[in-house]
Amino acid sequence: MTQVNQTMKLRTVLIGWALALLLLLLPVFVFKSQYLLYISSLTCIYMIVACGLNIVLGYAGQISLAQAGFLGIGAYVCALLGPSLSFWVVLPLAGLICFVIGLGLGFPSLRVKTHFLAMVTLGFTVIVYLILVNEEKWTGGPFGVFNILRPKIGSLSFSSPANYHIIVALVTFILLLLAFWGLNSQWGRAFKAIRENEARAEMLGVNLRNYKLMAFAIGSGFAGIGGALIAPLFGYIDPTMFALGFSFQFLLMVVVGGVGRFEGPLLGAMIVAILPEMLRVTDKYFPVIFALAAILIMVFMPKGSVSAVDWAYKEEPHLTK
Repeated sequence: MTQVNQTMKLRTVLIGWALALLLLLLPVFVFKSQYLLYISSLTCIYMIVACGLNIVLGYAGQISLAQAGFLGIGAYVCALLGPSLSFWVVLPLAGLICFVIGLGLGFPSLRVKTHFLAMVTLGFTVIVYLILVNEEKWTGGPFGVFNILRPKIGSLSFSSPANYHIIVALVTFILLLLAFWGLNSQWGRAFKAIRENEARAEMLGVNLRNYKLMAFAIGSGFAGIGGALIAPLFGYIDPTMFALGFSFQFLLMVVVGGVGRFEGPLLGAMIVAILPEMLRVTDKYFPVIFALAAILIMVFMPKGSVSAVDWAYKEEPHLTK
Protein backbone atom coordinates (compact mmCIF):
# COMPACT_ATOMS: atom_id res chain seq x y z
CA MET A 1 0.00 0.00 0.00
CA THR A 2 2.87 2.31 0.83
CA GLN A 3 4.45 1.68 -2.57
CA VAL A 4 1.13 2.44 -4.26
CA ASN A 5 0.93 5.75 -2.39
CA GLN A 6 4.48 6.61 -3.38
CA THR A 7 3.70 5.82 -7.02
CA MET A 8 0.59 8.02 -6.93
CA LYS A 9 2.55 10.83 -5.27
CA LEU A 10 5.29 10.60 -7.90
CA ARG A 11 2.70 10.65 -10.66
CA THR A 12 1.08 13.73 -9.12
CA VAL A 13 4.44 15.50 -8.90
CA LEU A 14 5.26 14.68 -12.53
CA ILE A 15 1.86 15.91 -13.71
CA GLY A 16 2.32 19.08 -11.65
CA TRP A 17 5.69 19.82 -13.21
CA ALA A 18 4.36 19.10 -16.70
CA LEU A 19 1.58 21.63 -16.08
CA ALA A 20 4.14 24.10 -14.72
CA LEU A 21 6.19 23.82 -17.93
CA LEU A 22 3.05 24.30 -19.98
CA LEU A 23 2.11 27.43 -18.02
CA LEU A 24 5.60 28.88 -18.40
CA LEU A 25 5.50 28.38 -22.17
CA LEU A 26 1.83 29.36 -22.56
CA PRO A 27 2.49 33.10 -23.20
CA VAL A 28 4.32 32.19 -26.42
CA PHE A 29 1.12 30.71 -27.85
CA VAL A 30 -1.41 33.07 -26.24
CA PHE A 31 0.14 36.54 -26.30
CA LYS A 32 0.72 38.33 -29.58
CA SER A 33 1.69 41.62 -27.93
CA GLN A 34 5.44 42.18 -27.47
CA TYR A 35 4.67 44.05 -24.25
CA LEU A 36 2.80 41.10 -22.71
CA LEU A 37 5.61 38.72 -23.73
CA TYR A 38 8.10 41.11 -22.11
CA ILE A 39 6.11 41.09 -18.84
CA SER A 40 5.89 37.28 -18.99
CA SER A 41 9.67 36.93 -19.42
CA LEU A 42 10.31 39.44 -16.63
CA THR A 43 7.98 37.51 -14.32
CA CYS A 44 9.90 34.28 -15.00
CA ILE A 45 13.21 36.01 -14.16
CA TYR A 46 11.70 37.40 -10.96
CA MET A 47 10.65 33.85 -10.06
CA ILE A 48 14.26 32.65 -10.38
CA VAL A 49 15.69 35.43 -8.19
CA ALA A 50 12.88 35.21 -5.61
CA CYS A 51 13.26 31.42 -5.43
CA GLY A 52 16.96 31.90 -4.66
CA LEU A 53 16.15 34.41 -1.93
CA ASN A 54 13.57 32.04 -0.47
CA ILE A 55 16.29 29.41 -0.06
CA VAL A 56 18.33 31.91 1.95
CA LEU A 57 15.48 33.47 3.93
CA GLY A 58 12.65 30.98 3.97
CA TYR A 59 14.65 27.78 4.42
CA ALA A 60 18.02 28.73 5.93
CA GLY A 61 16.50 31.57 7.97
CA GLN A 62 19.07 34.21 6.89
CA ILE A 63 18.00 37.74 5.93
CA SER A 64 19.63 38.89 2.70
CA LEU A 65 19.38 42.18 0.81
CA ALA A 66 22.03 41.23 -1.71
CA GLN A 67 19.87 39.90 -4.55
CA ALA A 68 19.91 43.18 -6.51
CA GLY A 69 23.70 43.23 -6.32
CA PHE A 70 24.03 39.69 -7.64
CA LEU A 71 21.41 40.40 -10.31
CA GLY A 72 23.55 43.34 -11.44
CA ILE A 73 26.73 41.25 -11.48
CA GLY A 74 25.05 38.60 -13.62
CA ALA A 75 23.64 41.23 -15.99
CA TYR A 76 27.00 42.95 -16.47
CA VAL A 77 28.81 39.63 -16.94
CA CYS A 78 26.37 38.87 -19.76
CA ALA A 79 26.60 42.36 -21.26
CA LEU A 80 30.41 42.59 -21.16
CA LEU A 81 31.33 39.01 -22.07
CA GLY A 82 28.43 38.37 -24.45
CA PRO A 83 30.14 39.87 -27.53
CA SER A 84 33.23 37.66 -27.10
CA LEU A 85 31.67 34.52 -25.65
CA SER A 86 28.54 32.60 -26.53
CA PHE A 87 25.43 33.36 -24.49
CA TRP A 88 25.24 29.66 -23.65
CA VAL A 89 28.66 29.95 -21.99
CA VAL A 90 27.98 33.30 -20.33
CA LEU A 91 24.68 32.16 -18.77
CA PRO A 92 26.14 29.43 -16.51
CA LEU A 93 29.31 31.50 -16.05
CA ALA A 94 27.29 34.37 -14.54
CA GLY A 95 25.67 31.93 -12.14
CA LEU A 96 29.04 30.41 -11.23
CA ILE A 97 30.67 33.81 -10.59
CA CYS A 98 27.82 34.87 -8.32
CA PHE A 99 27.89 31.46 -6.62
CA VAL A 100 31.58 31.95 -5.74
CA ILE A 101 31.03 35.54 -4.57
CA GLY A 102 28.08 34.30 -2.53
CA LEU A 103 30.36 31.86 -0.75
CA GLY A 104 32.58 34.77 0.26
CA LEU A 105 29.63 36.90 1.33
CA GLY A 106 28.25 33.98 3.30
CA PHE A 107 31.14 34.00 5.76
CA PRO A 108 29.77 37.00 7.73
CA SER A 109 26.56 35.02 8.22
CA LEU A 110 28.51 32.71 10.52
CA ARG A 111 28.94 35.50 13.09
CA VAL A 112 26.01 37.87 12.60
CA LYS A 113 22.26 37.32 12.60
CA THR A 114 18.92 39.04 11.91
CA HIS A 115 19.21 42.78 11.21
CA PHE A 116 23.02 42.72 11.54
CA LEU A 117 23.19 40.25 8.67
CA ALA A 118 20.76 42.40 6.69
CA MET A 119 23.16 45.33 7.11
CA VAL A 120 26.08 43.26 5.78
CA THR A 121 24.19 42.24 2.64
CA LEU A 122 22.81 45.77 2.26
CA GLY A 123 26.38 47.08 2.28
CA PHE A 124 27.32 44.55 -0.40
CA THR A 125 24.57 45.79 -2.72
CA VAL A 126 25.66 49.40 -2.19
CA ILE A 127 29.29 48.47 -2.96
CA VAL A 128 28.27 46.71 -6.18
CA TYR A 129 26.23 49.75 -7.21
CA LEU A 130 29.14 52.12 -6.55
CA ILE A 131 31.53 49.92 -8.55
CA LEU A 132 29.12 49.83 -11.48
CA VAL A 133 28.79 53.62 -11.39
CA ASN A 134 32.48 54.49 -10.97
CA GLU A 135 34.29 51.87 -13.06
CA GLU A 136 33.40 53.55 -16.34
CA LYS A 137 36.15 51.77 -18.26
CA TRP A 138 34.51 48.40 -17.68
CA THR A 139 30.87 49.11 -16.94
CA GLY A 140 30.16 52.28 -18.90
CA GLY A 141 29.60 54.12 -15.63
CA PRO A 142 26.20 55.77 -15.12
CA PHE A 143 25.48 55.47 -18.85
CA GLY A 144 25.50 51.67 -18.74
CA VAL A 145 25.87 49.23 -21.60
CA PHE A 146 23.88 49.47 -24.85
CA ASN A 147 22.96 47.08 -27.66
CA ILE A 148 22.93 43.82 -25.68
CA LEU A 149 22.01 41.18 -28.24
CA ARG A 150 19.82 38.19 -27.66
CA PRO A 151 21.26 34.71 -28.27
CA LYS A 152 21.14 32.53 -31.33
CA ILE A 153 21.98 28.96 -32.30
CA GLY A 154 23.51 28.90 -35.76
CA SER A 155 21.01 30.55 -38.06
CA LEU A 156 18.21 30.28 -35.48
CA SER A 157 17.79 33.63 -33.75
CA PHE A 158 16.04 34.21 -30.42
CA SER A 159 15.80 37.96 -30.93
CA SER A 160 12.00 38.03 -31.11
CA PRO A 161 10.10 38.35 -27.79
CA ALA A 162 8.34 35.02 -28.31
CA ASN A 163 11.53 33.08 -29.10
CA TYR A 164 13.45 34.66 -26.22
CA HIS A 165 10.63 33.85 -23.82
CA ILE A 166 11.10 30.17 -24.69
CA ILE A 167 14.70 30.37 -23.40
CA VAL A 168 13.68 32.25 -20.26
CA ALA A 169 10.83 29.81 -19.56
CA LEU A 170 13.01 26.71 -20.03
CA VAL A 171 15.81 28.08 -17.82
CA THR A 172 13.22 29.02 -15.19
CA PHE A 173 11.72 25.53 -15.30
CA ILE A 174 15.12 23.82 -14.95
CA LEU A 175 16.21 26.00 -12.01
CA LEU A 176 12.89 25.63 -10.19
CA LEU A 177 13.01 21.88 -10.71
CA LEU A 178 16.55 21.75 -9.27
CA ALA A 179 15.46 23.89 -6.31
CA PHE A 180 12.45 21.66 -5.67
CA TRP A 181 14.61 18.55 -5.75
CA GLY A 182 17.19 20.10 -3.40
CA LEU A 183 14.66 21.43 -0.91
CA ASN A 184 12.96 18.04 -0.68
CA SER A 185 16.25 16.23 -0.10
CA GLN A 186 18.45 15.98 2.98
CA TRP A 187 19.77 19.47 2.19
CA GLY A 188 16.31 20.96 2.40
CA ARG A 189 15.55 19.27 5.70
CA ALA A 190 18.82 20.59 7.12
CA PHE A 191 17.96 24.13 5.96
CA LYS A 192 14.58 23.92 7.68
CA ALA A 193 16.19 22.64 10.87
CA ILE A 194 18.57 25.63 10.89
CA ARG A 195 15.69 28.02 10.36
CA GLU A 196 13.63 26.57 13.20
CA ASN A 197 16.37 26.18 15.81
CA GLU A 198 20.10 26.44 15.10
CA ALA A 199 21.18 24.90 18.40
CA ARG A 200 18.92 21.90 17.96
CA ALA A 201 20.00 21.47 14.34
CA GLU A 202 23.65 21.45 15.39
CA MET A 203 22.90 18.84 18.05
CA LEU A 204 21.38 16.66 15.32
CA GLY A 205 24.64 16.82 13.37
CA VAL A 206 23.87 19.66 10.92
CA ASN A 207 27.02 21.60 10.01
CA LEU A 208 25.76 25.17 10.38
CA ARG A 209 28.78 26.71 8.65
CA ASN A 210 28.56 24.61 5.51
CA TYR A 211 24.80 24.84 5.12
CA LYS A 212 24.63 28.60 5.66
CA LEU A 213 27.40 29.15 3.13
CA MET A 214 25.69 26.87 0.65
CA ALA A 215 22.35 28.67 1.08
CA PHE A 216 23.97 32.01 0.33
CA ALA A 217 25.86 30.61 -2.63
CA ILE A 218 22.81 28.95 -4.19
CA GLY A 219 20.66 32.06 -3.75
CA SER A 220 23.44 34.19 -5.24
CA GLY A 221 23.88 31.85 -8.20
CA PHE A 222 20.15 31.98 -8.97
CA ALA A 223 20.28 35.80 -8.97
CA GLY A 224 23.34 35.75 -11.25
CA ILE A 225 21.55 33.58 -13.81
CA GLY A 226 18.54 35.88 -13.53
CA GLY A 227 20.81 38.83 -14.30
CA ALA A 228 22.26 37.07 -17.35
CA LEU A 229 18.70 36.59 -18.62
CA ILE A 230 17.48 40.09 -17.85
CA ALA A 231 20.26 41.90 -19.74
CA PRO A 232 19.27 40.60 -23.23
CA LEU A 233 15.60 41.07 -22.30
CA PHE A 234 16.14 44.80 -21.68
CA GLY A 235 18.80 45.24 -24.36
CA TYR A 236 20.32 47.94 -22.18
CA ILE A 237 21.44 48.08 -18.54
CA ASP A 238 22.71 50.77 -16.19
CA PRO A 239 23.57 50.80 -12.45
CA THR A 240 20.28 52.38 -11.35
CA MET A 241 18.47 49.22 -12.41
CA PHE A 242 20.27 47.27 -9.67
CA ALA A 243 20.11 49.74 -6.79
CA LEU A 244 19.16 48.79 -3.25
CA GLY A 245 15.45 49.26 -3.81
CA PHE A 246 15.43 46.24 -6.11
CA SER A 247 16.56 44.02 -3.21
CA PHE A 248 13.59 45.18 -1.15
CA GLN A 249 11.37 44.36 -4.12
CA PHE A 250 12.60 40.76 -4.13
CA LEU A 251 12.14 40.60 -0.36
CA LEU A 252 8.57 41.77 -0.91
CA MET A 253 8.01 38.96 -3.42
CA VAL A 254 9.04 36.33 -0.90
CA VAL A 255 7.09 37.83 2.01
CA VAL A 256 3.92 38.54 0.04
CA GLY A 257 4.05 35.12 -1.60
CA GLY A 258 4.87 33.10 1.50
CA VAL A 259 8.21 32.70 3.27
CA GLY A 260 9.42 29.12 3.48
CA ARG A 261 6.94 27.79 0.94
CA PHE A 262 8.39 26.64 -2.38
CA GLU A 263 5.49 28.06 -4.39
CA GLY A 264 5.35 31.23 -2.24
CA PRO A 265 7.97 33.36 -4.02
CA LEU A 266 6.66 32.19 -7.40
CA LEU A 267 3.23 33.60 -6.61
CA GLY A 268 4.83 36.66 -5.02
CA ALA A 269 6.88 37.28 -8.17
CA MET A 270 3.72 37.16 -10.27
CA ILE A 271 1.97 39.62 -7.97
CA VAL A 272 4.87 42.09 -7.83
CA ALA A 273 5.52 41.90 -11.58
CA ILE A 274 1.96 41.90 -12.90
CA LEU A 275 -0.08 43.93 -10.40
CA PRO A 276 1.77 47.25 -11.00
CA GLU A 277 1.20 46.86 -14.74
CA MET A 278 -2.51 46.32 -14.15
CA LEU A 279 -2.61 49.43 -11.96
CA ARG A 280 -0.98 51.68 -14.58
CA VAL A 281 -4.46 52.86 -15.55
CA THR A 282 -4.70 54.60 -12.15
CA ASP A 283 -1.89 56.91 -13.30
CA LYS A 284 -0.01 58.54 -10.41
CA TYR A 285 -2.01 56.69 -7.77
CA PHE A 286 -0.81 53.21 -8.69
CA PRO A 287 2.20 53.14 -6.26
CA VAL A 288 -0.15 53.97 -3.37
CA ILE A 289 -2.70 51.37 -4.42
CA PHE A 290 0.02 48.76 -4.91
CA ALA A 291 1.49 49.49 -1.46
CA LEU A 292 -1.95 49.22 0.15
CA ALA A 293 -2.55 45.90 -1.63
CA ALA A 294 0.76 44.53 -0.31
CA ILE A 295 -0.09 45.71 3.22
CA LEU A 296 -3.53 44.12 3.10
CA ILE A 297 -2.06 40.81 1.93
CA MET A 298 0.41 40.79 4.82
CA VAL A 299 -2.25 41.82 7.37
CA PHE A 300 -4.95 39.33 6.37
CA MET A 301 -2.62 36.60 5.09
CA PRO A 302 0.46 36.80 7.34
CA LYS A 303 1.78 33.51 5.96
CA GLY A 304 1.67 34.92 2.44
CA SER A 305 -0.83 34.96 -0.37
CA VAL A 306 -0.13 31.29 -1.01
CA SER A 307 -1.98 30.53 2.24
CA ALA A 308 -5.20 31.41 0.38
CA VAL A 309 -4.98 28.04 -1.36
CA ASP A 310 -3.91 26.01 1.66
CA TRP A 311 -7.13 24.08 1.51
CA ALA A 312 -5.32 21.95 -1.10
CA TYR A 313 -2.77 20.88 1.52
CA LYS A 314 -3.29 18.50 4.40
CA GLU A 315 -0.30 19.75 6.41
CA GLU A 316 0.54 23.16 7.86
CA PRO A 317 1.89 25.65 5.28
CA HIS A 318 5.53 25.70 6.42
CA LEU A 319 5.84 22.02 7.25
CA THR A 320 5.94 20.55 3.76
CA LYS A 321 7.48 17.14 3.61
